[in-house]
Amino acid sequence: MKFPFYIARRYLFSKSSNNAINIITIIAAIGVFAGAFSLFIVLSGFAGLKDFSLSFSNKFDPDLKILPSSGKTFQFPDNKANQLAEIEGIANFSKTIEERIFLDYRNKNHTAFIKGVDDNFRQVTQIDSAVSGSWLTNSEAQVVVGNRISRKLGLSIFNYQNLLNVMVPRPGKGQITGLNPGQAFNQEKVIVSGIYSVNEELDDKYVFSNLNFARNLLELDENTFSAIEIKTTPNADTEAVTAEIINLFGDDIIVKNRAQLNETLYKMLNTENLAVYLIFTLVLIIALFNVAGSIIMVILDKRDNIKTLYNLGASESQIKQIFFTQGILMTITGGAIGLSAAVLLVYLQLQFDLVMITPSLPYPVAITFENILIVIFTIGILGLIASFIAAGSSRKALKAV
Repeated sequence: MKFPFYIARRYLFSKSSNNAINIITIIAAIGVFAGAFSLFIVLSGFAGLKDFSLSFSNKFDPDLKILPSSGKTFQFPDNKANQLAEIEGIANFSKTIEERIFLDYRNKNHTAFIKGVDDNFRQVTQIDSAVSGSWLTNSEAQVVVGNRISRKLGLSIFNYQNLLNVMVPRPGKGQITGLNPGQAFNQEKVIVSGIYSVNEELDDKYVFSNLNFARNLLELDENTFSAIEIKTTPNADTEAVTAEIINLFGDDIIVKNRAQLNETLYKMLNTENLAVYLIFTLVLIIALFNVAGSIIMVILDKRDNIKTLYNLGASESQIKQIFFTQGILMTITGGAIGLSAAVLLVYLQLQFDLVMITPSLPYPVAITFENILIVIFTIGILGLIASFIAAGSSRKALKAV
């Protein structure tokens, strides 16, 4: 066992003759424990909130989405569909059509987007798991509307006495002067078969219909689509899949992944996570400089011992290393106990739902290896700096004796 480590360990775990030194050391260790504990708890809480927030959009968004590089639509004939299906890493895909529409129901109006989807849409996304009622069938003209749209218009499912009127401007005829307003719109009456609930933005935006219904309403040909939504295989290389898709379509399209489709949400969540991390890192800095103060107090208390060690042949660097090692040991001990306690508490929350937001919804948390590394790295770096600064006081102590 190295000499500085042996002395540092004895100084750390043995009681000092000065009771104030013992109290200061305990307070410093508790500060490191509390800093590591609180930092991991907060990071785990934000990781859980991030997963919880994204879980709603993940029900709606595909893994990859092909969009036109310009305009609202692009051509997707059957031969390209066959080639797309052969790309390695694509499990399934769905053709969709989107356009702004006007909704009219019992003298109430709302502007939304119709989204015509094919039969594969439920294999690409999980939207049907958020639907009350039933999903679309091909037997009649049906739509599935968002929860906010249904509340604004007072819609109910399978109300055949009051049908929802869907209107969209006819292509190229909206600017003709003197045109009968009734002729300026394509109109269809539909039955509401289901109501979905994802989040406030989506619940107020989309009305789902069958692909053929949307195509006829918008007067589009059978090869024209607004987007292709793709579900990838579990181990797919999304970058390689994206490159092959672009190679197939050329410059007519762009491909976005789930993060790019929710760019604003991801930026907001990451910014909040960074802000909280910096705030709690500041708290940890204060706690670790208590460690530095504790080491300085030990140096002052051990001046006679330092003189003895120096006279016995210990060099200035070895004496400095003793107190540097003591600070590292204090940081590692307090940090390890704090991190372990935090991991245990988060695990208990995951298993037993100790903290509830509502009677049926536990507070979301997540244990991630990334957050464990962040806590270890943060405490390690700050502990090194604090210990190095404090250990420098040993030279002054040598000069004083």
